[in-house]
Amino acid sequence: MPKQGHIGDSKKMSGAKIILETLKHLGVDTIFGIPGGVVLLLYDELMKDGKIRHILTRHEQGAAHMAEGYAKVTGKPGVVLVTSGPGATNTITGIADAYMDSVPLFVMTGQVPTYFIGNDAFQETDATGISRMITKYNSIVKRTEDLAFELVKAYNISKSGRPGPVLVDIPKDVISNEVEFNIPENIKLPEKYKADGNDRQIELAVEMLLSSERPIIYGGGGIISSGASDELEEIVNILGIPVTLTLMGLGGFDGTRPEFLGMLGMHGTYTANMAINNSDLVFAVGSRFDDRVTGNVEYFAPLAKIIHIDIDPASISKNVDIDVPIVGDAKVCLGKMLNVLKDVPKSKIKAFRERISNWWAKIREWQEKYPLRYDKSASLIKPQEVIEAVYEITKGDKVIISTDVGQHQMWVAQYYKIREPRTFLTSGGLGTMGFGFPAIIGAKIAKPDYLGICFSGDGSFQMNLQELSVAVEQKLGVKVIIFNNGAHGMVTQWQRKFYGRRYAASIFQVQPDYQKLAESFGAKGYKIENRSELREKLKKAIKEEPEDIPVLIDVKVDPEEDVYPMVPPGSPPTEMLIS
Repeated sequence: MPKQGHIGDSKKMSGAKIILETLKHLGVDTIFGIPGGVVLLLYDELMKDGKIRHILTRHEQGAAHMAEGYAKVTGKPGVVLVTSGPGATNTITGIADAYMDSVPLFVMTGQVPTYFIGNDAFQETDATGISRMITKYNSIVKRTEDLAFELVKAYNISKSGRPGPVLVDIPKDVISNEVEFNIPENIKLPEKYKADGNDRQIELAVEMLLSSERPIIYGGGGIISSGASDELEEIVNILGIPVTLTLMGLGGFDGTRPEFLGMLGMHGTYTANMAINNSDLVFAVGSRFDDRVTGNVEYFAPLAKIIHIDIDPASISKNVDIDVPIVGDAKVCLGKMLNVLKDVPKSKIKAFRERISNWWAKIREWQEKYPLRYDKSASLIKPQEVIEAVYEITKGDKVIISTDVGQHQMWVAQYYKIREPRTFLTSGGLGTMGFGFPAIIGAKIAKPDYLGICFSGDGSFQMNLQELSVAVEQKLGVKVIIFNNGAHGMVTQWQRKFYGRRYAASIFQVQPDYQKLAESFGAKGYKIENRSELREKLKKAIKEEPEDIPVLIDVKVDPEEDVYPMVPPGSPPTEMLIS
């Protein structure tokens, strides 16, 4: 075992007390979880100490998603504490979600005593085995002497390099045993990531940019996790290059700026997809060329050279061949690019901007001819209109937006302009229904001075609606807007387009009255069924209700409305459906 340093004089204490002191040493201020038999001693220590806030969730999946929301808005690992068996297994969806979306999550699971492991004891589950493929690191601690070291190691790994979830499984006797306590300091992590990028590759990338005629920046979630938004904005200010973002990258560049072309991919804007398709240089930053962006890779950016900055070397040339790979932290690498650009003569920058003016003219032509649109004269409430109305009310100012998964998720990405990083929470890689509501709770706990709004579907909201108890209990005035179309909307859209309108297992025969449901929890409920009352009721619900009461807003929307544009699976962007 690596040599340990320590803070202050060591003394004998229980594993539970060691965990508590180590968490405080790491700066943990909030834990999401549910107690159970094998972790009761630890919960007792947390209560007696009172320095770390514990949020009692109603389901362990809710705890994991709340911790994700907390992590996404703060950049700090979200911390989860649950018991053994079902406590551990109920976190798995949240852990997998965090793994796919590179969210730092620190999960502690209780375990049966070491002397019962392997005996099929009550609530015994192999938490490390189950989570091995969806964590950056996991371990089971079998000696109390190793507790602090393993906790510090796992916590640091969760936020290093490409962030992600870790899990530490702690048997009951390891929690209760008493040993001499030392907090490990300055644990040296494996050198897996080169953070600063190769200088020559960065210089080559600048040369390629300045010699291009139809460049585009394609940004992903790595811009946000590395804190590279300012550097990206400065590069755009200097060069005037158009920008498109992935779903996870929204907020990495101000969505109100004229250089922003909208989201890229299957339900991205026509302009963004056509710009990639016709570009001669794609500058990818912190993105992983996901299939929802590239579609059939044979058709992705067929005319372009590709520069790719990513901190994870495994992401380079994984899905698409890269011409100039740069392994490093996006913020550091873009900062180095800015230093290179400062030495470029102003006349060369001016010539570049003049050269790409024809490219911009073509882009503006696409924007004018094929804007995002929907039928604004319809009698039924259109989901897009709901989102536009919410944006008009909030202006995107000091607002954190979360979504669940499905049609409403894509409409929010299209119509709500995300202006700053760490204010848009969604489940991208795993596509987890039930994510949005607990995530906005976690975000609101982390940033109480921000307005928290969750856009959800009636299908998604029913998956974790029990967490409304937490929002009421914690006095969190989050607003939940439910797009009520009586169905799993994205499923019915595909069934309309590709399955002859055969709605197999996608229409709800029974639904709760969401207004009454809210009131039964002690929250406020609204029901909006007519376009004439939409804006007035939304404004009242969002702006006029007390800040310490959650609000559910049930909006009856057109069940036949589909998300457009849409690139059919396996098709090139030139075949995208506009309406």
